[in-house]
Amino acid sequence: MPSNSAVEHIQDLGAYVSASPSSFHAVHEAARRLDAAGFTALDELEPWGGGAGSFYVIRDGALIAWVTPEGATPATCFNILGAHTDSPSFKLKPKPTTGKFGWLQAGVEVYGGPLLNSWLDRELRLAGRLVMLDGTQHLTATGPLLRFPQLAIHLDRAVNDGLTLDKQHHMNPVFGLGDPESTDVLGILAASVPGASVDPSGIGGYDIVVADTQAPEIFGANGEFFASGRLDNLSSTHAGLTALIAHSNASVAGPIAVLAAFDHEEIGSASRSGACGPILEDILTRISDGLGATVSERRQALSASFCVSADAGHAIHPNYPERHDPANRPILNGGPLLKINANQRYATDATGAAFWARLCREADVPYQEFVSNNDVPCGSTIGPLTATRLGIRTVDVGVPLLSMHSARELCGVDDPQRLAAVAEVFFRTAV
Repeated sequence: MPSNSAVEHIQDLGAYVSASPSSFHAVHEAARRLDAAGFTALDELEPWGGGAGSFYVIRDGALIAWVTPEGATPATCFNILGAHTDSPSFKLKPKPTTGKFGWLQAGVEVYGGPLLNSWLDRELRLAGRLVMLDGTQHLTATGPLLRFPQLAIHLDRAVNDGLTLDKQHHMNPVFGLGDPESTDVLGILAASVPGASVDPSGIGGYDIVVADTQAPEIFGANGEFFASGRLDNLSSTHAGLTALIAHSNASVAGPIAVLAAFDHEEIGSASRSGACGPILEDILTRISDGLGATVSERRQALSASFCVSADAGHAIHPNYPERHDPANRPILNGGPLLKINANQRYATDATGAAFWARLCREADVPYQEFVSNNDVPCGSTIGPLTATRLGIRTVDVGVPLLSMHSARELCGVDDPQRLAAVAEVFFRTAV
């Protein structure tokens, strides 16, 4: 039976996911929580001061937040928890309103690597940002609007022998009945902007994704399971956010604690707000500049720094045990994963593994090791990218899931709180 604190944490994670149907909503909700905790928002277009305090910066769908302790020097190291705000889904195309045979449909493009079948026959919404011709931006999110309708078994008797979905022809969601010439999905999105009157004719661009509408849910024989969309990777973003806020309230001396919540991880991170881009280096450089660091002192600080790359991983699937390593078989509620790969698809090395073990011991949290079956190549994370770009020692970790990249993923109730507890210890602990 999960503890009360684990249930409270998972309920708050559910509230965060529900408020974050897109990466832009995820950083907006994180900013709201940081504001309430006394953090100061900074603008990259303005000069910054230096010194101690709690701050954050938003760049598109990414957020960097940090706590600089009293007594920080130009050579003070950074302890960085890296995560990402995006999830596999579908993105609205140009000329988004389509349809035929009396159906209204939305033109969407596959974003990342979603489990396509998991999106069928679900009530879905659109969410993201609208950018107006004058440069202003608006967050928007509809209510239940869309559905990818599956073909009835009567019209495909062999469907249970193998479902094949064509991304171009079969993944076109319906959102109404009528004439596409007289109904525009952009008008629906404009009308869904909270607290503002938006003229659809003034929309110059948009970044809109499809998101599930079903509420997160605790379930299981003893309430041990948690189902939700976007656990990959809002489970890590939320853990880092709650840990950083708790750390900021503790006034603990030590490293400069940083939460780096990147966008675009699911499509390779190659963007100005992704881990391949300059965002983290830009912010760390400006923090160092505010402390009066020389180039040499900045390099010294980075050499002493550490990154925990937190991204969801795989629990063993009871129906497909042959797809997992025979010796390392993580389970739900067995603790967060330490992710290891000989080919550096994960950035963990022996030094990082030992530091992670030390953090977990101090936090009184169990952890599990994950390594892929040799015949099943693993994915990658922002960990190797961060280590490569900045030379910071990095370890890859995360909450174990089933149904990763599904519209609705599954984790244990205990594990997200445990990840947050280790993150809080990490933020105050030098290597």
